[in-house]
Amino acid sequence: MTIDNQKNQRNRGTLISYRPDIKVVDCTLRDGGLVNNFYFDDEFVKALYKANIEAGVDYMEFGYKASTELFNEAEFGKWKFAKEEDIRAIVGENNSPLKISVMADVGRCDYKKDIINKKDSVIDLIRVATYIHQIPTAIEMIKDAKKKGYEVSVNIMAISKVNDEDLTNGLELLAKTDVDVIYLVDSFGAFYPEQIRKLTDKYLTIAEKTGKKVGIHAHNNQQLAFANTIEAAAGGASYLDSTLSGMGRGAGNCFTETLLAFLKNPKYNLIPVMNLVAEYMPKIKASGAVWGYDIPYLLTGVLNSHPSSAIKFIKDNRNDYAKFNQEILDLE
Repeated sequence: MTIDNQKNQRNRGTLISYRPDIKVVDCTLRDGGLVNNFYFDDEFVKALYKANIEAGVDYMEFGYKASTELFNEAEFGKWKFAKEEDIRAIVGENNSPLKISVMADVGRCDYKKDIINKKDSVIDLIRVATYIHQIPTAIEMIKDAKKKGYEVSVNIMAISKVNDEDLTNGLELLAKTDVDVIYLVDSFGAFYPEQIRKLTDKYLTIAEKTGKKVGIHAHNNQQLAFANTIEAAAGGASYLDSTLSGMGRGAGNCFTETLLAFLKNPKYNLIPVMNLVAEYMPKIKASGAVWGYDIPYLLTGVLNSHPSSAIKFIKDNRNDYAKFNQEILDLE
């Protein structure tokens, strides 16, 4: 089969059809938790869980499995640690089609202790997050989670800073594991749709050799999170991350409400999500949580730089954008 034919096969839908392989993953508590130190009250979490079920969302991420040895529990809300008892307080036995996921960062998670056997857990999917140089440890985490009975995905973060040879080698190593999904992650919101299309094809070319799926996690620094997400989907990616009103670190993520409005699968229902946005998001913003597109995030996206400097710029109430632009260039 030629490469062109492979690419054409991956275009599995049209603008008026739906892709049955698509899975929507709500990351509000995890990526959104980076905005408010994971201090979501139970009322909101329960409402989000219920709305995701009613909306037909496929997975709901309940935060991180962060190590209490490395992070002080007094400084974060409980979804930084996503303990089994806290998740069960929201979902019970989760007698619903919605699957539960958590993220485990390489080097920030005591995975052997904190991730229990699947038979004792309400969690379905462990999402391993790794930088390119940590892949050997990520592979051990994947093995551990699969042995315990979970679905497993892996996110290679900050790939806009990774050279092509290292990325290829990393993907090939991961494709040989028992991981179920390999995620394309635009950590800095630096990619454009044309680049996402090429990267999606690269990921799929490697992943499909061993039967893996590909996902997309996009950031909105250049207001392209939604565009990049549907571009990856058009290219064959099937796991699509989003957050309520785009809530996430810095510029935020692909909006769940935008994504559900776009997808044509009749199982998805936008109304519960719109109602949730109307009831809760003004309160969350009024509490001081700040995220979303702004010029400082645009600059870090264009210059392929970590958004931490832009987050500080906004907290400092600065508006000297040209000077900030030069500061980023000097750092780079």
